[in-house]
Amino acid sequence: MARFVEVHPRDPQPRAVAQLVAMLRDDALVAYPTDSCYALGCRLDSRTGADRIRRIRHLGERHHFTLVCSDFAQLGQFVHLDNTAFRAVKAATPAPYTFILPATKEVPKRFAHPSKKTVGVRIPDHPFVRALLRELGEPLLSSTLLLPGHEDPPTDSWSIKEELDHVVDAVVDAGEVGTTPTTVVDLSEGAPEVVREGAGDPERFR
Repeated sequence: MARFVEVHPRDPQPRAVAQLVAMLRDDALVAYPTDSCYALGCRLDSRTGADRIRRIRHLGERHHFTLVCSDFAQLGQFVHLDNTAFRAVKAATPAPYTFILPATKEVPKRFAHPSKKTVGVRIPDHPFVRALLRELGEPLLSSTLLLPGHEDPPTDSWSIKEELDHVVDAVVDAGEVGTTPTTVVDLSEGAPEVVREGAGDPERFR
């Protein structure tokens, strides 16, 4: 049965954050709110997390996960940034954007694009998520919580708990959350390419 954890949306309680970090370090899979919508997240070196996310969402082996980072310094450990990408990402974050960039050796090969060697990264503008990531000290391997047969991600934490009670380890409630996934921008080839329009304003990358 999943643990239901309520946190303050603007000033998350350190005890609740520490509790969730302890669970993540013990290989937990967590449903958590972001500045765009709900997501599923686990540690990058989780033994079971990626496969559990694939089963929940009915995804194939080639699904591209996102590394959700606490800040720009952490993001820079996992992707290569030329000067143009550096300025673009720095100016646009934290915000509901996912950037596709060349992966460093810190990213396990199974999570990078098989031919392009790229990975998605993002820095959310959400007090709880950033507190969680700071306490964890590493990114979350993450994917939008979009269930099979649904057009939009769920927004109600109790409904998520009822739906996923036996397949996730915790559901976090931090107040209102949207239904629109991030805007995805591919910066791996130099000029930005908007791959998906979402919660972040895509016009700044046109």
